[in-house]
Amino acid sequence: MSLNLGCILQAGAAGCPDAPLLRMGEQVMTYAEVDRAARGIAAALRERGIQPGDTVALLIPNVPEFTTAYFGILYAGAAVVTINVLASSAEVAYFIDDSGSRMLIAHPFFGEVAKGGAEEAGVPLVMAGSEGSDSLGEMAKSDPIDALHATRPDDTAVILYTSGTTGKPKGAELTHSNLFVNCAVVVPKLLPDPPGGVVALATLPLFHSFGQTCIQNATIAQGGSFVLLPRFTPEEALALMEEHAVTVFAGVPTMYFAMLHAETDRTHDLSSLHYCMTGGAPMPAEVMSAVEKKFGVSVLEGYGLSETSPVASFTVLGRPRKAGSIGYPVWGVEMQIVDDADVALPDTERGEICIRGHNVMKGYLNRPEASKETLKGGWFHTGDIGCRDEDGCYWIVDRKKDMILRGGFNVYPREVEEVLYSHEAIAEAAVVGIPHDSHGEEVKAAVAFAPGKSASEDEIIAFCKERLAAYKYPRVVEIREALPKGPTGKILKREL
Repeated sequence: MSLNLGCILQAGAAGCPDAPLLRMGEQVMTYAEVDRAARGIAAALRERGIQPGDTVALLIPNVPEFTTAYFGILYAGAAVVTINVLASSAEVAYFIDDSGSRMLIAHPFFGEVAKGGAEEAGVPLVMAGSEGSDSLGEMAKSDPIDALHATRPDDTAVILYTSGTTGKPKGAELTHSNLFVNCAVVVPKLLPDPPGGVVALATLPLFHSFGQTCIQNATIAQGGSFVLLPRFTPEEALALMEEHAVTVFAGVPTMYFAMLHAETDRTHDLSSLHYCMTGGAPMPAEVMSAVEKKFGVSVLEGYGLSETSPVASFTVLGRPRKAGSIGYPVWGVEMQIVDDADVALPDTERGEICIRGHNVMKGYLNRPEASKETLKGGWFHTGDIGCRDEDGCYWIVDRKKDMILRGGFNVYPREVEEVLYSHEAIAEAAVVGIPHDSHGEEVKAAVAFAPGKSASEDEIIAFCKERLAAYKYPRVVEIREALPKGPTGKILKREL
C-alpha cells in the first residue's frame, strides 16, 4: 500500500484545476499552477541528487514558494524539514545536520542566515523568490515528473522540531499517514465546508504544525483557497478577512488579543467569517468572550502538539461547548489522564494528559531513548497537566514543568493568568515561578496593558489577592510594554 501526503494537491489539481488555491497581494495561483510548480521542483530535486527518503530543509515564510517547495519535496518522495524563520545561522546548521538534510531551500528575506547555516552544514542552498538558474523559480519550470513517488503510509513526510525548552530541539517524525488523516479526515469532520466554501487566512506560520495542517493542508484537502499574510498585524488581518470574504480564521490567543485592541478607523465587515479556531496556547475565557461579542462568531478551541500532527482534541459542534476547555478527543484519537505511575485517573482528577491514535508521531529522529520515554506503553505523554469532566470534555491546567511549587503548594500559572486577564487594563499576561529563599518558589506575573489603560503593581496584586487563595496570588508584578513572543505569537515564558 502506498500513501503520499502530496495526493491532496494532486487530487485538487485533477478535480478543480482552475480554482484559486492561494493568494498573496495581487498574485493568485490555481490548483493546476501549484501542482505544475511542485512537479517541476520534484524533477529538479531528482536532477540534483535528492533521492526518495532523503530530507530537504525549508526556511521560507508565508509566501507561495513555501507551498510549492513543500509539495515539490513530497512529490519527489523526500521528507520536508520546516525551519523557524527566526532561527540563527547556527540553529539552521543544527537543524540541517540533525535531520541529515541534503539541501536548504530559503527565502531571500533570510539570505544571510541561510547562507551561513548552509555553509556550516556543508549543503547546497537554493533561493526562493529570486532570479537565476539555481533558484526555486527556475526549478519549478523543469520538465515535470509524471507521478508522485509511491511512499508508504509510515514513511516520514515532515520533521518538525520541538521548541527545545530543555536541551537541544528534537525532530518529531510525522508520517504521511499522520498528516494525511489529520488534515483530510479530522479537520473536515470538525469544520464541515462553510457556506461559500473554505477561504482561509494563512497568517499562522506554515512552518509550524498548526498553520501547516489546519490551514494549508486542510484547505487543500477540502478544495478551498487561502490568503497568505506573511507578517501578522491585526489591522491587515481584519482588512484581508473583509476583502476576500474569509470564512475560516485560525490564530493563537495573542492574535485575538491584538484584533480586539486593533486601532482601526472603521468597523470591518466579517459577516463571511464562519469558523474561528484557536490553539497553541490556552485561550483565557475573558478574551474568548470579548472576541465573540465583538466579532459575532464562536471561537472553537483545540489542542495538539507537533508530535500529534497536531490536532488531538477540539470543540465538537453539537456537543456541550465549554469556554476555556480543549474540547473532546477528535475522530480516531484517545486521551486519558494518568498519575506519575501511569495509572489512569477518574474524572475531575488532575494528571498528565496522554494521547494515542493515528496522529501520534513515530518517534523523535535519532533519539531512541527520548522516544521510548515519551511513548511509554503506547501512549504519547504530553507533559501537560489536565483533567476530564463528567461530559468527557478535557481541560488543561498547565504544563507539568511550568507548575510552581510555593511552600509545598502547587500553583498552576494558567489559573492565575485567567484572573489577570479579567482585569480591564491587562491585554497580555504570563505567570512564572522565581526562586525564593523560604518558599522555594514565588509567583511572579508579567503583564502588558491595553492601549490607553494602566494600573500599578500594587493594584494588580490586590486585584489577584481578592480572587485567589493566599498561596496563589502573585507577590511580584513586572510591567512591560509587550511580552516576548515566538513566531506564532505564543508568549515565551522561558524568556521571562
